[in-house]
Amino acid sequence: MKIVSAEEMRTIDRVTSEGFRVPSLTLMENAGAAVAKYVLSHHESAGRIAVFCGKGNNGGDGFVAARRLHERGKKVQVILLANPADLRGDAAVMFGKLLAAAVAVHSSEQLKNERVLSSLHADLYLDAVLGTGFKPPVSGLYADAIAILSASQVPVIAVDIPSGTDADAMRPQTGTIPRADAIVTFTAPRPAHVFGSLTTGPTEVADIGSPEEAIVSALQLNVITAQDIASLIAPRPAESNKGSYGHVLVAGGSLGKAGAAAMAGMAALRSGAGLSTVAAPKSILGTVAGFYPELMTEPLPETRKGTIAATARKRIEELAKGKSAVAIGPGISRDPQTAALVRTLFARIEGPMVVDADGLNAFDGRNKELNGKGRTVVITPHPGEMARLAGCTVADVQKNRLGVAREFARKHQVIVVLKGHRTLVAHPDGEVWVNKTGNPGMATGGTGDILTGMVAGMIAQNPKQAFLAVLAAVRLHGLAGDVMRESVGEHSLVATDLLRGLPSAFERTRGAAQQELVSL
Repeated sequence: MKIVSAEEMRTIDRVTSEGFRVPSLTLMENAGAAVAKYVLSHHESAGRIAVFCGKGNNGGDGFVAARRLHERGKKVQVILLANPADLRGDAAVMFGKLLAAAVAVHSSEQLKNERVLSSLHADLYLDAVLGTGFKPPVSGLYADAIAILSASQVPVIAVDIPSGTDADAMRPQTGTIPRADAIVTFTAPRPAHVFGSLTTGPTEVADIGSPEEAIVSALQLNVITAQDIASLIAPRPAESNKGSYGHVLVAGGSLGKAGAAAMAGMAALRSGAGLSTVAAPKSILGTVAGFYPELMTEPLPETRKGTIAATARKRIEELAKGKSAVAIGPGISRDPQTAALVRTLFARIEGPMVVDADGLNAFDGRNKELNGKGRTVVITPHPGEMARLAGCTVADVQKNRLGVAREFARKHQVIVVLKGHRTLVAHPDGEVWVNKTGNPGMATGGTGDILTGMVAGMIAQNPKQAFLAVLAAVRLHGLAGDVMRESVGEHSLVATDLLRGLPSAFERTRGAAQQELVSL
């Protein structure tokens, strides 16, 4: 799903009305109806609802939501933070359609009088004060209303965006921004919806009538949604067999790091690959095989330190023939001989390849050799690995995650999965996708190995849709972590928990893809 700027959103609305003949009143009616529908489906027991409305179009959306909720039997009170005479255009029209009198508040003093205060005793608040067209800071009456919303003890649903937010912000914001327990926005998210940590609950995107052709953006930014990846995880044909879903080869592991390769191999299977082979130093092969009986294994020559030796090259190349995807790096170590082997294999193996962990560190200072032109290459660095590859500091990466990932993907013709809060997936053409699933509990050893295996496994199943397969793996990986957080918490979550969470992640994704509202 595209991410658009606030200005682009205004253009989309205008083009929808002028170019595609969808009246602006229809867009506002659909927006308010979507908010009301969300409230009715998620807060059915809320009998009293207070709707805070500004004088602009965001307030107009609030008027529609109030009317729709009133029609469904809810006791609704509209708090208009303006003189009704100041309303213009569509907002004025929708105000005139309200079925119950609004309380008009013109000043901060009036906001605190008994009549208004009595209206605030509700089970739910709707924040329809300021929309995405507003640029902070907010002051005066609106700031006081926002403070009331923030201090409330009842759920707050933001209409379009929490009031006072800079919709174009790429980072969490400070200042006068109200609490939002959920957000219902329209047509396409703005950057703050994705990067801003604006709510502890869901952010839902409603289609209000803008055709796909009208949703144009120069940002080259997208957010991964369940609808985007649903086609890759649909029910399988009855005549399926293990050969139908690809064979992944994982080359990795070393003395003391056998689990990394094993987890990557098993993650390929859990993500749906038909077969998975782990090639590892012969001395650790029993450990790898002992983790999961479903894995096939292949012993490789090793160095004195228990890492894969350079003499393993021919055998790995033989194993790679006919494989649907090769993952190289999990637990492979930084031994100079092994690092040289990684670079040689990267240059010689032609099929889809996923490079992670010390497989990436093998290119430290030699990133010109890491070029994927003409084939599918995915790299999955954390910020430290990205910094080494890009020749900058971790702080530089974290200050400009989007720019660093995009530039490296373009320059080296690889798909970059830059891990971290809001993992980024950068395509070689410069388009970037953002993932909103995942949580801090996943900041533990091995979760990256799980992701590597999942990426390889999804590509193995979908070789003709490799980029979409990467997006699917990234979203499902984070969602598996979210699933397991519910049962084990953030502090106790470990990497192999994700393998247990994947079945539910698949199920939830299929369910979400069928919903009318798109959940970010």
